[in-house]
Parts: sequence; structure tokens; C-alpha cells
Amino acid sequence: MASDDNVMMKQIVGTHAPDGREVEVKSLLLVVQDILKHATQQFDSSETTSQAHAEMEDKTYHVNFASMFDALSYTIDRISSEIAYKAQGGTDAHATTVSLFNMLACYSWDAKLVLVLAAFALNYGQFWLLSQIYSSNQLAKSMAILRQLPGIMEHSGPLKPRFDAINNLIRVMMDVVSCVVEFKDLPPAYISNEVPALSTAMAHIPIAVYWTMRSVVACAAQITSLTSTRGHEFSTSTTEAWELSSLAHKLSNVLDHLSKQLVTCRQHIDEQKSVEYFQMLKNLFEMTHIDNMKVLKALVYAKDDIQPLIDGSSKKRVRLDVLRRKNVLLLISGLDMSNDELSILEKIYNESRHHGARLDSQYEVAWVPIVDPSVQWSDLMKEKFETMQSLMPWLTVYHPSLIEKAVIRFIKEVWHFRNKPILVVLDPQGKVVCPNALHMMCIWRSNAFPFTRSREESLWRKETWRLELLVDGNIDGNILNWIQEGKYIFLYGGDDDEWVRRFTSKARDVAQEARIPLEMVYVGKSSKGQKIRRVMDKIARENLSYVLKDHTMISLFWTRLESMLYSKIQLGKLDDHDPMMHEIKKLLCYDREGGWAMLSKGSSVVVNGHSTTVMKTLVDYEMWKDQVPVKGFDLAFQDHHIKLRGIARPCCRFDFPMTTGRIPMTMKCPECNSIMEKFSTFLCCHDEVIPDELFM
Repeated sequence: MASDDNVMMKQIVGTHAPDGREVEVKSLLLVVQDILKHATQQFDSSETTSQAHAEMEDKTYHVNFASMFDALSYTIDRISSEIAYKAQGGTDAHATTVSLFNMLACYSWDAKLVLVLAAFALNYGQFWLLSQIYSSNQLAKSMAILRQLPGIMEHSGPLKPRFDAINNLIRVMMDVVSCVVEFKDLPPAYISNEVPALSTAMAHIPIAVYWTMRSVVACAAQITSLTSTRGHEFSTSTTEAWELSSLAHKLSNVLDHLSKQLVTCRQHIDEQKSVEYFQMLKNLFEMTHIDNMKVLKALVYAKDDIQPLIDGSSKKRVRLDVLRRKNVLLLISGLDMSNDELSILEKIYNESRHHGARLDSQYEVAWVPIVDPSVQWSDLMKEKFETMQSLMPWLTVYHPSLIEKAVIRFIKEVWHFRNKPILVVLDPQGKVVCPNALHMMCIWRSNAFPFTRSREESLWRKETWRLELLVDGNIDGNILNWIQEGKYIFLYGGDDDEWVRRFTSKARDVAQEARIPLEMVYVGKSSKGQKIRRVMDKIARENLSYVLKDHTMISLFWTRLESMLYSKIQLGKLDDHDPMMHEIKKLLCYDREGGWAMLSKGSSVVVNGHSTTVMKTLVDYEMWKDQVPVKGFDLAFQDHHIKLRGIARPCCRFDFPMTTGRIPMTMKCPECNSIMEKFSTFLCCHDEVIPDELFM
């Protein structure tokens, strides 16, 4: 059987001799589809053709097809006559199909298919048009009598299975033709026959064309048999029913194979376009522009047919032009940004808006939501997106689907986005002046404007290791007042409530004996959870010390501290000989290893130590209290703490979530200055609310 099929296909391919003539295949197919769509509905529907005419007027009559139909009408008539003549004469279906291939030798495969289908649609459409109007139109009635339509309609009940089979086969035929035409329409700039899916499809298309044309011949023969002198026998033979069903099954298999190849071809084209777009973006950011519009259009939405942004204050849609020649801060994140992160950003943004009209007019924030294009959009995702969008006071992209796949790739590969929010700064000409300004904005807020790398470096050069760096006025005004009064201040954290009770009690006793003014402030822990809440409640209930009561402020404290680390990483100066960075790293390490305390006198930091060494220093007060009158409480405390640190040093550990864009290859230990070992850790804290559970 397979051998016979091969011989048959060689015969068909042997008739194919295209001479390059062009046929408006898609335009002709549009008309054919419309005819067959309505013709196949007629047996089960009393729908009039008025709606069909209206639809056709919209789709085709507004386009000038006159010249095309003039050129093709002769060919279509010849095909129609050939099919009708061979059907009347009882010619073998294969022989009729081969004769059609010989007649259409000079046309392409898709043109052959559409021309044959057009010839069939002409007769089949006329058949059903007459059946619809013959009862009310005398001319149609006379023509219908010649075609024996009244008798056919009177026996519509017994004929229904036959017409159902014909219509089912026609629908499959139309799907195959559409699929073949789509292959012809694939852009050669993005796909060639070297792609396996396309070469496989091209080899299979002659088979699809043959069996579709063979099916046209079979359907035409069925209609002819009804309108011939034998049409009074209104029954469907087993052979006829089997033939139509067999052809529909065979064509369905052909369609399934071609459709799979078409999907693969489209994926290949999308990938090629995405690669091209990605390279275009890279080139675009290497060029100089007069303003930022070309860059913003490439990133957000290239066309001018919609307003792609939502104004956060008015919640109305606006055009990209509102960002023209402004410093633009692109807030890039997924849909899982935490409420704390959003609250902190909103607080900083609102503060910057109050900074002054001049600054306000110079930069805008715009949220670019990143959603994995391979994940199907769901109601839950829609709800998350709309909730986040409604909370943002700045500009937002109207919908994540506007962001091209290539843009997402660019943001991940070039801007190192790993799901954790980043804030990419573009100057008024669209140039990237900072790959992530989130860190400097958290540290210095609007003082970091215009959020460039050089501004970040300049701000670091002006900084010193002092308490105000960690606790500015936006976190708690009381602490700034104590600093100005020159008081001793213990800043401390951890989640061990027993240690907190012992530490605060001992610190208070030592302060009273040394007769120094001491304030203590609990700032929680970088990780959030029930333990921290219990400690905060206990401190407040037992009046152990002062607490940053606003959870957002505690989050802001730790976010700023981590931002200092990430800022240095981004600048490539993590392990520079910088005493300030050395202390920040120690503080972050101590937080991971239990608890810590930092003693300052006014603005000056005296000791930054682990909970064990600071507590031991307080317990040992009797050993060093005689040095207080000589050196002062601050230096006496510092000297004894240094001795204890030399005896016992806690382990140092840094956890970088996999979602962090830039993870340093190496780090030096802030305690001993050795190169730290690198591990991969899987962590679950159960009751802790930690957004990133995988750490490197």
C-alpha cells in the first residue's frame, strides 16, 4: 500500500511545473471560505444570506478584486466543468484528480488547492443559494426544477446524514487549505528549508494537496448524484458513506501533521525575531539619541495605536510622550513584590515628590511588570497585577503582555534582573546611567538624584561610619534627637527574647553604675516572622527598651543596610580597604548568626559586635570599670570588647538570594579578612515570611 502511495505521489509531483505566475491566494481563499462557511450551515439553519452579504461587504467588497477575478474566472470555470463532466461520466476519482493536476501544472501548490476549492465553492454555493430562494423567486424555481432541488428538499430527512458527511469533509478541507496557505506565507527572512519542520512540511504538502483535491472531487460527485436522474433514490449507500468518512479521517491526519509542523515553524520564527529584537536593543543602547523616545518605545511598546501607560495619580491611560526628555526610573519587578518593598518605595517616592517642583519635573518612575511569557495568564495573576498597579502612585505599564519576549530576555541578561525589583535609570537621551538605583535611593533618597553611578560614588566618598548612616530621620526622629544630645545609644537586634531581657537589664545596670545617659533601640532582624513579633511585644510589655514600632520602619532599616552592601557590589568595591563597608558587613553577618548590639556615643560608633561579645563586655564591667574615669566609658568599653573579640570570633555568613541580580564571586570575611567559602543553601523557616527561599 505504501509502495502504491509512493508511485501515486511521484506521478502527482511529476505534473508540478510552476512558471512563477502569482495568484492572490489569500484574497481568493477569503471569498471561498465565506461561501463554504455559509453553504455548510444551510442544511441546519434557516439563516438568510443578508448577514452573510453584510459580512462579505466588510471583508472583501471594500477591496478591489475585479482584476484578480477577471484573470482567474476562466481557470475556475474550466476546473468546475472538468469536475462536473468527470462526475457525470462516472470517471474514477483518482483519474479526475490527476487531470486537475495536469490542468494546473503551472501553478504553485497552494494556488492549485485554492483554485480547485473555488471551483467547487461556486457550484456548491449555487446549489444552496437556489435551495434557499426557489420558493419565492420564479427564475430560481425554474432553475431548481432543472437541478431537481424541490425533490431533494422534500427528502431532507433521509439526506441529512449525507449532507452532514459532506459538510464535515468540507470543513476539514478548508482547514487543510488554510494551513497550506499559511506555510506559503511564512516570512523567508526568518525561516528557510534548512529548518527541519519546514522541510518536512514542504515534503508533505503535495500529499495534502492531492487528498484535498481528491476530497473535492468526492464531494462534487455526491452533489451530482443527487441532481442526476438517479437522484430520486434518496438514500446513502454504505460505499458512499465510507468514502466520505475515510477521506475526512485521512485529511484530519494530514492536517494534524501539518499543524504540528506549522506550530514548530512559528516558534522558530518567533525565536528568530526575538533574537533580532534582542540584538536591536543591545545596539540601541550603544547609540546616542536626541531624546529617550526610541529607547522607551523599544522597551515598552513600539506602536502608536494605544496608550501603553497608566498614570498612577489619575489612573488614566497616557502615552509614552509623558516621559520624553525626562530622567526615567524603570522599576522592574515580577508580580510578587512584597507589601514591605512596595511601602518603602512609595514612602521614598512620596518624599521625593515633596522635595520641590524642579526635581519633580525632572524624573518619573515607571513600573515595568515582568511575567514569564511561557506561563499562561491566569485570574490569580490578573488579580495580583491589578492590585499592585492600583497601589502604585507612579506610572505603570498598562499590561504585562505589552512587554516583548526579547525585552524580558534583555532585562534579565543585560540588566541582571532575577525577580528581585531593580530600578534602572535612563537619562533624558535614553542612556543607562545606573543599572540599579534602588540601593542608592534607599540609602540617600532624593539626595541621590540624578541617580547616576558617579553620583553614587560621590555620595559614598562623603559618607563616614556614623549612626546617622544607619538610622536617618526618616526611620525615627527620636534617635536623631538622642544623637544631638550626645547620649549613649545601644542599637540592637536578634530574635532570642531571653538574651534581649538579659542584655537590656545588664546594659541598664551598667549605665546606672557608670552614670551615663543610655538609650536602647530594638530594630528587629532582617528576616521577618512570628519570633520578631513576639520579641517586640515582650519588649513593649516589660518596657525593656525603645522599639521601632512601625514594621515598615524596621524593614526600611534592614533594606537600607542591605542596600549599602549591594551598592558596593554594584560599584565593584565590596572588598576595598573601606572601614565603613567592613562594619556594615559585620553587622549583616551578626544578624545571620543570632544577634548583635552597636554602642554609639552621639553620632560616633564605639562598638559594633556580636551578641555574645557585647554581652560578655557588659558582664565583665567590674574588670574594666576602673578605666572609665581615665579613658571615658566609650573607650574603656571598646578596649575590653576588642580583647574579647580576639579570644572568640563568631562565624560570618552572607546569604544572597538567587533572585539577586549581581552576586559577588568572592567575599572577604569582615572578622579575619580571609576569603570566605561559598556554599549553596536550601532554607525553610516555616513561620518566617521570606520571599526568597533559595540562597547561594
